[in-house]
Amino acid sequence: MRYSKLAGLLLTSATLALGGCVSLPAGPAGPQGATGDTGAKGNTGYTGATGSTGATGNTGNTGNTGSTGYTGATGNTGATGNTGNTGDTGATGSTGNTGARGNTGAKGNSGTGTVVIVPNQ
Repeated sequence: MRYSKLAGLLLTSATLALGGCVSLPAGPAGPQGATGDTGAKGNTGYTGATGSTGATGNTGNTGNTGSTGYTGATGNTGATGNTGNTGDTGATGSTGNTGARGNTGAKGNSGTGTVVIVPNQ
């Protein structure tokens, strides 16, 4: 019995191994199966109504402007001082005497003289 199981196992393995090597032409196509039924369409939910827009709030009042303060009085300007007197002009000094004129010296003669030329050394 041991050999018979072993032989059957080898025969089956050989058949499968050879079955992958041999290619045969494909047979005719079988009939197409029936198309399944389409399920029923579900109900669409209701869309809620749009809410109302809230009222716009009122604008607050503008505050009052404060009073303007008084301008202080301007102080008095002090008196301008007097200008001092102009001093006296001093007296002009006396003009000195002109000195005596000297005598003119005697005039020399215009004679005929001899001109001597001395060479440079």
